[in-house]
Amino acid sequence: MATYLVTGANRGIGLEFCRQLKERGDTVIAVCRSAPDELKDLGVRIEAGVDITNDVSVANLVENIKDLPLDVLINNAGILEKVTLDNLDFESIRHQFEVNAIGTLRITRALLSNLKNASKVIIMTSRMGSIEDNTSGGYYGYRMSKVAVSMAGKSLSHDLKPKGISVAILHPGLVQTRMTGFTSSGITPEESVKGLLKRIDELNLENTGTFWHSNGEVLPW
Repeated sequence: MATYLVTGANRGIGLEFCRQLKERGDTVIAVCRSAPDELKDLGVRIEAGVDITNDVSVANLVENIKDLPLDVLINNAGILEKVTLDNLDFESIRHQFEVNAIGTLRITRALLSNLKNASKVIIMTSRMGSIEDNTSGGYYGYRMSKVAVSMAGKSLSHDLKPKGISVAILHPGLVQTRMTGFTSSGITPEESVKGLLKRIDELNLENTGTFWHSNGEVLPW
């Protein structure tokens, strides 16, 4: 049994991570800004009121979990706001950077003392942050922030390897969540998380820093 901390645990992929991890017998710390009944019903430990863009809020989380060892940190919290060239909302772009990129790095740095040899750090990114795979443009804030968080994950994979900590940079696939408008062309959160957990279970110091699709495909940067 391992201990997982999952950010953005209140809905979508984060909630499904908590559900599947709980079902297989792992210990789960669900981190979110507010906890819905669906999360409370899982019977996992919940740390609500956490804003990963706020230093004080993250410090409070660290104080609450104290020196609890973490086997896996899943950085899942993120937002998507549509920003086009015709509607360049720079505040939206900044906000997406704060949540998707800087917030992820902030909470990872804050929890480093809880990680140990053989721990794993998971960076949930997106194929929309692949420069080579961008064939449609648009979504400036989301794409740019996901490129940034992928780069953070790659740097972390180098910096943490001497400590025995491995890092995975993961794309969940096109998933039927509120973020995607529950698109009918996507896969279910259950299917996505099953694949993501396989990637996490297979992560080690030999393949650290790899950008994977949940189905196991290695994605272009």
